[in-house]
This record gives sequence, C-alpha cells and structure tokens, in this order.
Amino acid sequence: MDTVKEVAQRAKIAARELRMLTRDQKDEALRVIAARLKGEKEFISTQNEKDLEAARADGTSDALIDRLTLNGDRIDAIANALIDVAALPDPVGEVVRGYTLPNGLQVRQTRVPLGVVGIIYEARPNVTVDAAGLCLKSGNAALLRGSASAYNTNVALIDVMRKALVEVGISEDAIALVPGHTHDSVTELMQARGLVDVLIPRGGASLIQNIVNNSLVPVIETGVGNCHVYVDKDANLDMAVDIVLNSKTQRVSVCNAAETLLVHEAVADAFLPKLFAEFKARSVTVHGDVKMQQHAQSAGVDWAPVNDEDWAAEYYSLDIAAGIVASVEEAVEHILMWSSGHTEAIVSNNSQTIAYFTSAVDSAAVMVNASTRFTDGGEFGFGAEIGISTQKLHARGPMGLTELTTTTFIVSGNGHVRK
Repeated sequence: MDTVKEVAQRAKIAARELRMLTRDQKDEALRVIAARLKGEKEFISTQNEKDLEAARADGTSDALIDRLTLNGDRIDAIANALIDVAALPDPVGEVVRGYTLPNGLQVRQTRVPLGVVGIIYEARPNVTVDAAGLCLKSGNAALLRGSASAYNTNVALIDVMRKALVEVGISEDAIALVPGHTHDSVTELMQARGLVDVLIPRGGASLIQNIVNNSLVPVIETGVGNCHVYVDKDANLDMAVDIVLNSKTQRVSVCNAAETLLVHEAVADAFLPKLFAEFKARSVTVHGDVKMQQHAQSAGVDWAPVNDEDWAAEYYSLDIAAGIVASVEEAVEHILMWSSGHTEAIVSNNSQTIAYFTSAVDSAAVMVNASTRFTDGGEFGFGAEIGISTQKLHARGPMGLTELTTTTFIVSGNGHVRK
C-alpha cells in the first residue's frame, strides 16, 4: 500500500495540472463523474451495505446509520449535485479587485486554487463526492480520509470518480483516498506540511479539536452544531412551532439541527402546550430547566432535568435542551456562553429585537423567522458544500467554491523599477 506521503506527492503534481484547466474541462469532468456514479449505483450500494451491516453489528445509533446510508436515491442526489456544481460560475481567475497606481502599475488580485486540500470526515460517504466535486471545480486536488465505518463505500466512490477522470484526460491523482484504517494515517496527513495546503475536518467535536490542536498543516475548522432557536415575546407562535419542529426534527443527524430551545417567559404559557403536543407526537425528549418542567409534564412529553452537558450537547437525536428566559438579552447571554458558533435563530416580529439579536449573536449564520436547517451550501445557492466553517479566518459559514480559493496579486508594468 502507498504511504500517505506518496499519495500526497502525487496529489501535489496533479494540483499543478488542475490549476491550468479551463472551466469547460472541469465541468465536463464533473458531468462524466455524475454519469458514472449513476451508472454504478448497484456496485456502490452493494459496497455501502457491507458498511451498514458492520455498523449494525457494532450497535451504531440510528442517527449515525442514517448518515452512513447511501441508497440509490442518495446516489442520484449527490450525482445531481455535481451537475449543479458544474453549472456554477468558476471562481478561479475572478478579479477580486483591480486598479492602476499613480505610477502606472496595474494591480489585479485574482482568485487561484488552494492546491492540495485534505478532508478528514466521519461517516456520511456523500461527503466523499461533494468534497471531490468542489475541489475539482475550484482547481484543487482532493485527499479524502473518511472513517473506517464507511471504508468500502468510499473506496467504491473514489474508484468510480478516478476512472471518470482518466476518461476525460485528467490525472486520477486529482482525487485520492488517503491510505490506512488507523489514526496513524490521519497523523501522517496532519504532518504533511508542504505537500498538503489545507486540512478541513468534518465530524464530531473530538475529531475536529484533535486536528485543530495537533495539525502542522493549516486547518479550516468546521462545525460542531450546537444550534439555538429563541422564541421571542413578539413571535408569531404558530410560525414558531413550525420553525422549532423543522429545526429539531426534520433531520436530527445533521449539524444544522437545533439542539437548544429558549422561550421568552411572556409567551411560554401560550406557546409551549402547542409545541409540546407536537414534540409528544414525534417522541422528542425535553431536557428542561425547572420552569420548563411543569409544561413538559402537563403535555406528557418525556422530560429530564437539564445540566451543563445538555446545554453544550450536539445530540444527533430527538433530544433538545430547553429553557425559559426573561428577555432577549438573557437569551443572547445563554447563546454566547454555550453556542458552538454555527447557527442561531430568532422568531420575532419586533424589528428592534431582531436587530439586537443579529448584532449581538456571534455565529456563522443567524436565521430570522426561519429554520436553522437552512444553513447549508445548497440552500444558500452555493451548490454542494465542503463544510460549514465556524472559525473566523479565511472562511466562515457554508463553504462553497469561493472558499476553496486563495488569491494572487498580478502586477503589470512597463519596465517599472522601484526608486
């Protein structure tokens, strides 16, 4: 088996080729990959079932099984996402700013690929295709290190994509699986400074923090999603019920699902019976403060006393931490203490309260009268996303094509010399 260093070296060579490709060449490659994925659905599904059988035997939770599953409909969806990416504008070569200096020098800041992008992720084999497609479109080589739980699926997906690259005359090393099953291969990837230009981790808090704390390669930190919904005293309560339900229950295994509900005390008596009736029907467990307990028990909702672990939790399940607050200021203070910086939502019809909330909350995305589930590259019009950055340098929020580029200054003169 090749070493991580050997794979990274070949990816670096491939990245030199990729940065020279035209948009038409990259878009053709994306469409061919999409066609091959659809044509190989039976093969991919068979390999995915091997991973699912192993996961079930290990007692993996239903939420993680859902993340791991790649059936025919989902294969079609990720293939179609590649076609959508092909239709998006190419960020490479875009002039960010341009001007002429008084001495006649012409300055242009233009977008260029990052180079070799390493992605380390858990479960969710759709990330394998999404990440590879976004890297290809933005002119980057992709080094993919999925979890052992999705190994068979990822091998199949990458094999299909590499064959498609060869078909269109692009180096197959532009998309590569990082070899190895153990943490040693992750460590080698984190130490491949000079070969790998950036690492993007996607997964749970422990994975992300390990990479952020120990990588020699620059890291773009992506999102643990402890997302909050605040229902204000001036909220439309029927709207609030719909938004909370969608945020929490539409799909629990994703990072933009709501994990904490905060309700203004002025509307708690009117709002919570409506919401908790829906929670009961959907088997949601409320981890509530003392003020919340009476409402939960009256509605017959499963209830548990909330603690600090709950306020900090990303559940990936039909559980939600919930509290009653006296003001929007108290809600914001709670969010600033416990949020992971991913997505927060406010439901309110008061423009002043909304303005305060959106200014005071410091997260990658803030939703006003909308579900937290909209924090997503596809929903934002980026096409597929490579992750949701919760840091503040280089990229923040859903990361699409633009976020996978850096810039070069091109300065044109006519024999200019500096005096």
